Amino acid sequence: MRVIVSSAVLAVIAVGIFTVLQDVTFGDQHSVAGPYYIENGMDDTGAVNIVTSVVLGYRAFDTLGEVTVLFVAAMGLGALLGSGGKFRERELEKASLVLTTGSRFLFPLIMLFGTYIFLHGHLTPGGGFQGGAIIASGFLLVYLGSRDRRIGRFWSGTVETGGGLLFVLLGIAGLTAAGHYFLSSYLPLGTLGRLLSGGIIPVIYIGIGLKVGVELTGVIDSLMEGDE
Repeated sequence: MRVIVSSAVLAVIAVGIFTVLQDVTFGDQHSVAGPYYIENGMDDTGAVNIVTSVVLGYRAFDTLGEVTVLFVAAMGLGALLGSGGKFRERELEKASLVLTTGSRFLFPLIMLFGTYIFLHGHLTPGGGFQGGAIIASGFLLVYLGSRDRRIGRFWSGTVETGGGLLFVLLGIAGLTAAGHYFLSSYLPLGTLGRLLSGGIIPVIYIGIGLKVGVELTGVIDSLMEGDE
């Protein structure tokens, strides 16, 4: 039975890979999405970064699903590893002076860089997911430099909930206030290439950056607490 299931899964994967490769090879013959995004992406969304215009413009609802998957994965990992009481009771080996001092010095710079990445996601390569990962790496560095420090559950939960709620509320506002569709860009697109441009894309990236950063930090926190 296990062999049959494994063979079926491999067959599905093979068909998927073949379909994707076929679309890439012969895309010009039956696909108009790609050329349309390239030609009209900046005018429709106000974002210079064409990837951002697709991810948070044309398929923003799919991006909301991706953020939800990350949220569920973080919750599942925390539930799987359980509480961290045993971790806090253990005697932890102190980090070196260089690591401790370096983590305290670099942490605010990493936070600033991560914030810059998701605030400029509509102008340069990057965005909420990348900026959130950078922010989580800053907290990881603090964990390594100060072994007894942990993220505050209350404020992390507040930021995580607020980021996801911001995403959903922006989508509902586009559906009701603008009278168009969920996550439609109803804010002014601004001047192309400026920070205050891109409609709702920069606002969405703020919510995604904060949410992803806190969720990945929570994953790191759960892994460190579950380590025995």
